[in-house]
Amino acid sequence: MPSLFLLFNHQFTPAQHQAAREELGVQQVVSLPPPLQDLWGQIPPDLPALAPYLQPLQAWLADQAAPGDYVLIQGDFGATYLLVRFALEHRLIPIYATTSRQAREEHLPDGAVKMVHYFQHQRFRRYGE
Repeated sequence: MPSLFLLFNHQFTPAQHQAAREELGVQQVVSLPPPLQDLWGQIPPDLPALAPYLQPLQAWLADQAAPGDYVLIQGDFGATYLLVRFALEHRLIPIYATTSRQAREEHLPDGAVKMVHYFQHQRFRRYGE
């Protein structure tokens, strides 16, 4: 049974755990170790190139994941693109989570607008499909 590796900046929810088991047949969900989670979650916007910065993540994934495993990749657009390519090159299955969204708008007395967004997991989708 495949595993699911998380390259993801949010808390993986119970609904997502259930969907991973039911939709993907995943037995195990593997989070990034804290130092790599910090690296993924704080990609410096001033870097001229991301490939060298992402090498520790790629090395971890190459060491831990096996062909046919899933990788949930969501984050910085450029880093996501590079990691999706890396996953495909290593016969991993890159996916992302889809959500339904609702927004509530509140007009404040000072003229500001406060937006509250609610997200609910819907399904996982493979990149490129």
